[in-house]
Amino acid sequence: MKIAARLRQATKKLAATMVATATAASLAVIGGGVAHADNRDWLRPDATGACDWDAAMYWVQRCDVYSPAMGRNIPVLIQPAQRGGDAGFYLLDGMRADDNQTGWTKYVNAAPAYVDSNLTLIMPVGGAGSFYTDWNGQPMMSSQLSGGSRTYMWETFLTAELPAYLQQNFGVSPTNNSIAGLSMGGTAALNLAARHPGQFRQAMSWSGYLTTTAPGMQTLLRIALLDSGGFNINAMYGAIISPRRFENDPYYNMAGLAGKDVYISAATGAWGPGDWNRPINERIMGSGLEALSRMTTVAWESKARRSGLNVTADYAPTGIHNWGIWNDQLWKTRNRVLDVMGAW
Repeated sequence: MKIAARLRQATKKLAATMVATATAASLAVIGGGVAHADNRDWLRPDATGACDWDAAMYWVQRCDVYSPAMGRNIPVLIQPAQRGGDAGFYLLDGMRADDNQTGWTKYVNAAPAYVDSNLTLIMPVGGAGSFYTDWNGQPMMSSQLSGGSRTYMWETFLTAELPAYLQQNFGVSPTNNSIAGLSMGGTAALNLAARHPGQFRQAMSWSGYLTTTAPGMQTLLRIALLDSGGFNINAMYGAIISPRRFENDPYYNMAGLAGKDVYISAATGAWGPGDWNRPINERIMGSGLEALSRMTTVAWESKARRSGLNVTADYAPTGIHNWGIWNDQLWKTRNRVLDVMGAW
């Protein structure tokens, strides 16, 4: 009997060891090769019960965050701070934001850039054509959206609902954040930081459109919104003379950026070494979009400097409107973000 009992005890210990080993191995895979388990090695609660490990790896969790303002769950990809720091870094998508996956992991993988930092990376999913603002016309109709309509209250979500969730479940302070975005997201990053100065300490626009009410811009934006989702720009801001159009134009909405670290970038639209292998239509379209971004960004910078803002500008001599230059900016600004946020 004693021999049998010892055998049973040994078997249980062996099984426990195997389970622990398998768990550690799975965490190493989920963590994208990161060897240590830390503040990141457990899934947080979300609106559906618990977050899921995302295919981006590097400890990125996919969390469904319920938005009362929009009446639905909004997926957010979140990489927790390595050692429990309270700084957050929001990355916003461009005009054609995907409802299922952010471009920051679909076209590039932003997670490796901050995997060793004490900063929480926050990547909202969705918001095509929204400019991440609260729309006047609710809900909007769009033939290209499943279900035919969608409520857009992105500013409320990003500045009230999501921060509350992040503070409760990831320890992110509502007042210790940086925000960056590409193209449409760059426009929104400067707007949100200016309109909510208590939330963001740093704002960065990469190929954003920073003078949206300049002559001809409303027509171009109207075409872009129709093309990206069948949206009517009047549903976003109301009539063409609505004050909200100017309140959400970074050119007129910069007072709230006083005292913050502001970084802007845009290329010329000239084809660089990485652009020649792209289809000719992509090169032509990308050139025009980036040249327009450059023009509006330079105009914004001129006024910002006259206003006394702390602005750093990076104007690349070549590059078209695509993920190549935005991935470059992600890595180029990494140390700047960690310095400003004190999140090394």
